[in-house]
Amino acid sequence: MTAGKADMQKIEALFQGLIESCDPYCDQAEIKRIREAYELALDGHGGSRSASGEFNICHSILIAKISSEEIGLGATSVMAALLHDVVNKTDITLAQIKEKFGDTVALLIEEYTKLSNLNTKRIDVNSEKFRNLFMTIVDDIRVILLKLAHRIHDLRTIQDLPESKQAIFIAEIEHVYLPITHRLGLYKVKSELEERLMQYLYPEIFQEITNKITQTKTKRKLFIDEFINPISRELILQGFDCEIIGRPKSIHSVWEKMKKQNVKFEEVFDLFAIRIISNSKPSKEKTDCWKIYSIVTNIYTPNPKRLRDWITTPKASGYESLHTTVQGSNKKWVEVQIRSGRMDEMAEKGQAAHWRYKGFDSAKDSQLWLEQVRDILENPDQLKFDQQKKAVLSAKSKKIFVFTPEGDLKELPRGSSILDFAYEIHTRVGDQCYEARVNNKIVPIRYELQNGDKVEIITSKNQSPKMDWLQFVKTSKAKNKIKRSILEEKYREAQEGNDILRRKLKNWKIQFSDEVIDKLVKHYKFASALDLYSMIAFEKADMNEIRNILLKKDSSEKPSEEMQTSPGEKQKAREEDNFLLIDDKLDNVNYRLAKCCNPIPGDKVFGFVTIGKGITIHRKSCPNAKRMLNKYGYREISVQWKDSVNGAAFQATIRITGEDKIGMLGEITNVISGDLRVNMQSIKVDSKKEAFTGYIKVIVKDSRHLNELVHKLLKINGVTKASRIKK
Repeated sequence: MTAGKADMQKIEALFQGLIESCDPYCDQAEIKRIREAYELALDGHGGSRSASGEFNICHSILIAKISSEEIGLGATSVMAALLHDVVNKTDITLAQIKEKFGDTVALLIEEYTKLSNLNTKRIDVNSEKFRNLFMTIVDDIRVILLKLAHRIHDLRTIQDLPESKQAIFIAEIEHVYLPITHRLGLYKVKSELEERLMQYLYPEIFQEITNKITQTKTKRKLFIDEFINPISRELILQGFDCEIIGRPKSIHSVWEKMKKQNVKFEEVFDLFAIRIISNSKPSKEKTDCWKIYSIVTNIYTPNPKRLRDWITTPKASGYESLHTTVQGSNKKWVEVQIRSGRMDEMAEKGQAAHWRYKGFDSAKDSQLWLEQVRDILENPDQLKFDQQKKAVLSAKSKKIFVFTPEGDLKELPRGSSILDFAYEIHTRVGDQCYEARVNNKIVPIRYELQNGDKVEIITSKNQSPKMDWLQFVKTSKAKNKIKRSILEEKYREAQEGNDILRRKLKNWKIQFSDEVIDKLVKHYKFASALDLYSMIAFEKADMNEIRNILLKKDSSEKPSEEMQTSPGEKQKAREEDNFLLIDDKLDNVNYRLAKCCNPIPGDKVFGFVTIGKGITIHRKSCPNAKRMLNKYGYREISVQWKDSVNGAAFQATIRITGEDKIGMLGEITNVISGDLRVNMQSIKVDSKKEAFTGYIKVIVKDSRHLNELVHKLLKINGVTKASRIKK
């Protein structure tokens, strides 16, 4: 189907409008290349139309015009906008575009397509992750801005789209593109998006506020003129060259004030805004703005609580302006915005300076990203492509975003495997992960995930964690889960071996004891009794040999020097062991906290295998630690606290001394129970010669919590010492 003569005239007129918007900042060579891109797109699309009946070429021209006129992108971006959908909808290939228009235009179109293919159905649930994904999945931020231009066009023609697409596009705009316009300082675009979203999502409220603003239009104009006149006269008298603009607040802004202040429309106290724009030299901008502020507040009474100084300290987006609210005639409140011409241009067109995107790993990375954004907005097409790509890759090289089959997003370190993703879903899914389907292709568990992959984990009941998994997983979560599973399996096996050995010893009339186990561990040069039990459980031990070892006389029990394990070797063996992760969900492992030292999360600890009673957790500073480790060092187990033990509580004792004065006990208990809300189990205080010594048992979450309490106690006037004691 081809377009008729009248249609072609309309299409050409639309294109001429695009050329007029590009003409002020594009040279003739760039205008020529824009026309070539238009002709290629027109040739590819012909007279084809979208489902709404709009010519596809018109759709592309309008997006290109928004990109240049409203977002401020240059010739390269305009060409990419004109050609953004020809690869998907026509016979034109990306290779042809690359050959005719170069690498950059081809890359913008390729990555635009990649962005368009993302599944955004769950964007409302994962909005922050989606924003980060959008910022990391592409190598050029202009792709994001082109997509923003597309969504602006979609919103303006929302009624022409199917309802299913309407909901998806609205969610994208609300949760991704609206925050991006704010971060880049594209306030004019942001304001339009807010109003159109409100019109779509809350049509009745939008219409009600619109009607009320319309009803007061004539009165409002008279009020604004009356308000402006005395300011204008005084500015002229004092030699200022200014433009004064009066306008009502946007409908969305009025609604936000109504919600924030919990008032009706009639009670919003600054429906009007006056903008005073001074034609000041750069060196006098701030001084002139404050002088104008003085003139305004001499004429009208200001509300001191409503002064906003974004000149001295600009907003994170780079926005600069001086805002005050003053009372005009009839006691109506009016917001006055004072800024220079340069500030106004930045506020209208947007600026990325000073913004640091959340989620980057270092200030250096985010600054590189910022510099790229600023260069694109201020010098749209004068970029060194290789430098730009290097800057973006530096910022995005440390993380990826991966989709679940339901469309949820998971954030992982770059280099993560299928197993990392599986453990991010659930421990059982990770433990039983057999393979995965990535973008509908079966891959092994070692497969390295890429940004934007869609992953479906395939599990098997016969699968279980293996030691070699630790060699290729990336996340701490996956490593800890694998280590825990392996340790738990090891303890289950050891329990079986323990039971077998006990039965054998009973048959041999030998009493089960620490000394018996010690003798066998030393003979076989094991690092711990667990290795002995595992050997027995797997039937790798010759039970007759074990019997002969135990029935030897004491004189022959000592191993030769070469058979002994040095303390250094024991320590090395212990350090190479996997550690036991202590939390409230440790299955199949019997452990308890030692009463001799009362360890709590944050303390440096070790595990000690107690024959028949499981593992006891001691502080490394425990008074019994040295004796136990010197005599039974092989029974030490490496342990670590989990980062957070949900809902857990631990007992600790604090010794406190100080000046015995009236009210001291009350101050101490107030700090403990009042300031820090620590549960106090008991307190014992003795006084002697105007001094006191107290022992307080408290329940805390971890050592940090306890240290904070001790620090607070030391600040009490009259307290000389406060410290944790070992028991």
